[in-house]
Amino acid sequence: MSEAESKAEVFAVAEMGQQVDDRHAARLFFERYVQPCLAELLGTGLFVFVGCASVVGNAGMSGVTQPALAHGLALGVMIVMFGQVSGGHFNPVVSVSVYLCGGMELRLLPPYIVAQLAGGMLGAALTRAVFPAAEYAAARGGAFDVGTSDVAACTLAEVTMTVALTLAVCMGAINSRTRSAVAPFCIGLIVTANIFAGGLLSGACMNPARAFGPAVAANHWNHHWIFWVGPTCGALFTVGLVRFVFGDQKTRLVLK
Repeated sequence: MSEAESKAEVFAVAEMGQQVDDRHAARLFFERYVQPCLAELLGTGLFVFVGCASVVGNAGMSGVTQPALAHGLALGVMIVMFGQVSGGHFNPVVSVSVYLCGGMELRLLPPYIVAQLAGGMLGAALTRAVFPAAEYAAARGGAFDVGTSDVAACTLAEVTMTVALTLAVCMGAINSRTRSAVAPFCIGLIVTANIFAGGLLSGACMNPARAFGPAVAANHWNHHWIFWVGPTCGALFTVGLVRFVFGDQKTRLVLK
């Protein structure tokens, strides 16, 4: 083999190796950043659609059994489906609490929140598309509203219920000492329990994306701030509990 042929073969091998490295990097980028955001978008959209549709379908009926079961079951299934892809958050305050407890990268937090809010609007738009206008309007498209004039009590209820939800997430899926394979079931169950407990008071939102999507679709913004302030404060309280009290040695900030 001549010297020129040898050099050509070396260059060809090097170029092939570079192509393999480029494909590997592209695959890693897709699986690490693109897939999780798409999973959060689709999962939140399906969750919000089921939730809003259950509220619209329950309009005029007493009780919260149908919305409670629909939200809890849908969330549990979505977490099982997408948990290994994105973590199965489908909720901006869950993502914030998971990040602050060391369960995800900061660079994923903003796109997760954007994907979740977009998914909320998608799910709410689908609800509006499939229901008759009169039924949709009667239930305000599944948008949240407070059941009392005491906004302080409603906000405190949202804080408390979100603490229960985010504790189930952080202790059941993030904290290594208490992590469990049945976490999706527990998270869906606590959402169901919270809606039974507070559905007639504040709506038991616990999720700004679930509140934001229907508010946009139905143009219903009554006391909308409660469904951001309450869940956010609840998530931050959970972070304090996990980081200072209940977290494992790696997660705790004190007495390591």
